[in-house]
Amino acid sequence: MYEFLESEGIEYAIRLPANQIFQARIGHLLKRPVGRPPHHVQRFYESFHYKAASWSHSRRVVAKVEWHLGELFPRVGFIVTNLGYSSKHIVRFYNQRGTCEQWIKEGKGANAVRLQLHALAYNLGNFLRTLAIPEASEKWSLTSLREKLIKIGAKVVRHGRYVAFQMAEVAILRQLFAAIMQRIAALRSPPMATAT
Repeated sequence: MYEFLESEGIEYAIRLPANQIFQARIGHLLKRPVGRPPHHVQRFYESFHYKAASWSHSRRVVAKVEWHLGELFPRVGFIVTNLGYSSKHIVRFYNQRGTCEQWIKEGKGANAVRLQLHALAYNLGNFLRTLAIPEASEKWSLTSLREKLIKIGAKVVRHGRYVAFQMAEVAILRQLFAAIMQRIAALRSPPMATAT
C-alpha cells in the first residue's frame, strides 16, 4: 500500500502498531520527566527512519509520547508518513483524521436513530391497524392508513363549550372515523380503583 501511494504521489500518515524496535528508538522519552509533574499533559515528539522486512526502503516514523497527570505510564503512538512537516504538525494532521472518523460515527449513529424511529412508527401504525381499524378497512396498507386517517387536514371550529374538527369525507367517512375513535377509546385501560 505504501508503495502504491508513493508511486501515485499521494501523501499519507498511517498509524503503526508499537513494537520493541520502536520502543527502543524512543527509550529516552519513555522515562518519566524529572521534577514535580505539571497539571497539564506533557507531549514529546520524535522522528526516525525505519525499514520493515516487507518494505523495499526505509520510511519516516513519527512517535508521540504523552505523560498525563496521575498515570504511571505514558501514552505512545507511532505514525508512518511521507510528509515533510515537523513531527508535531504530522501528529496534528493525523488527528484531523480522527475528527473525520468521529463525524462518520455520528452520521452512522444518526442513521441508527432514524432507523429506530422508522421502526417505532411502523409498529405504532401496525398496532393501530390491527387493534383499532374495523374489519371493513383491515386490508388498508400503512400508507393508506397514514393518508386517510393520520395525515388529513381539518378545520378547527371553536364554540363556547367544545371544539369541533371538520374534516372532508373524501378521505374517510364519518361513520368509519367514529368507529375507529371508539375502538381507540376502548383500548385505554380502566381507571385504577383507589383504596378507601
